Amino acid sequence: MRFTAYEQLPQEARALREEVFCGEQGFQEEFDETDRTAHHGLLWDDGGQPVGVCRFFPGPEPGTWILGRVAVKKALRKTGVGSELIRGMEEAVRKLGGREIQLHAQVRARHFYETLGYQAYGPEEPEEGVLHQWMKKTLEMEK
Repeated sequence: MRFTAYEQLPQEARALREEVFCGEQGFQEEFDETDRTAHHGLLWDDGGQPVGVCRFFPGPEPGTWILGRVAVKKALRKTGVGSELIRGMEEAVRKLGGREIQLHAQVRARHFYETLGYQAYGPEEPEEGVLHQWMKKTLEMEK
């Protein structure tokens, strides 16, 4: 698998987000202005097919980055692909000078992020009818 970061939303990332968030989960407001300025990550399988996607962009505080729109192909969930996607994004954020990552996770995915070192904070909040929870992780800097 190979993680690649882009400064513009690639068509492959758009297609995977539409498949997961619109097709599977019924979200209507998938794309927004943030997509124009965010970095976009894609995880590619060994055959060159996109299997995971996310976006990340600077947060309100220096060194803080916001992660969002994390999606993995349905057939590959619970296989480690999501963890590999997050590790690739974290490395990209480190290279950009990031020290902390925050995300607004779907509550049903909270345990997944906890296994990767993210901690929940604040109240659970509905977003398009789905409960979400803010989570954050301080990145360990390379020695």
